[in-house]
Amino acid sequence: MVLMQSDPFLSELTNMYERSTEKGSVWVTMKRSSMKCEARLKKMANKGEEVEYRCLVRATDGKRNISTALSAKDYLKFQASYALVLKSHMHALKKRERKEKKRVVEPEKVPEKEPKKQKKSSSKKSAVPK
Repeated sequence: MVLMQSDPFLSELTNMYERSTEKGSVWVTMKRSSMKCEARLKKMANKGEEVEYRCLVRATDGKRNISTALSAKDYLKFQASYALVLKSHMHALKKRERKEKKRVVEPEKVPEKEPKKQKKSSSKKSAVPK
């Protein structure tokens, strides 16, 4: 998988969505990555160097895989462009079939009577003088 620049990646992603409108799917994944191996990361940590993390974006339609790596500076611009691509290809989604809910007919409300007052409980022991 070869890393592409962000603009060619977006145009190829658009082509993938167009090819899969009738049948098929497109999977897009985003992942934080340093683009370095573990050994190099440990050396950089020992030296006290700061690691620059990038956003790795991958897309596949099952036949073709494309990817790009974005720096923090480029990410917001890419995200805005990516959102436009997604919005323009949302029409191909199928609407979810929902089951019709049966509406329960509420009976006519009868005015409630005032609640009965509770009688004071009398002790069952009779008071018999001794």
